Amino acid sequence: MQRRLYHRAMPSSSNKSGRDKGTRKSASQSNEKHRAPRMRTVAETSAGGLVVDTETGHAAVIGRLDRRGRLLWSLPKGHVEHGETVEQAAVREVAEETEIDSAVVAALGSIDYWFVAEDRRIHKTVHHFLLRAVGGKLSDADYEVAEVAWVPLADLPSRLAYADERRLVQRATTMLADSA
Repeated sequence: MQRRLYHRAMPSSSNKSGRDKGTRKSASQSNEKHRAPRMRTVAETSAGGLVVDTETGHAAVIGRLDRRGRLLWSLPKGHVEHGETVEQAAVREVAEETEIDSAVVAALGSIDYWFVAEDRRIHKTVHHFLLRAVGGKLSDADYEVAEVAWVPLADLPSRLAYADERRLVQRATTMLADSA
């Protein structure tokens, strides 16, 4: 509910500001110039996932540096490009960030969150897949990645920085155990 402010006109003899009665600004008008501009909200979609080498039981993870310079481990992922399915984007992003070729085994789920960047509020949805490594050699050649590593599936919960990704890994571990 918006409150309206009403000002009673004062007789000219008591107008101490020296301004005409009609030039007085309401509180909401004077606050407008002090308000931050409204941020634009955008939706972004990404895809990636848990890449597993089924022969060794290890998964490929990437390390990125945060604003404080800390190395945070996560699953490889990135933006879905125009005309691409989320599955295609997951395979492409994994290859770009790790140089591992992979194939989609199953959907693991989606994570969505909000953040602010470049004067925009961003609602990000990331589709994750269980992927099987089919070739390539692990590399951190991608400029967005500080480090890459093959990590035993059992060690992922202690390595991954984000709780949502740790939950997806638990789901994938159950899926892999059920299929064995």
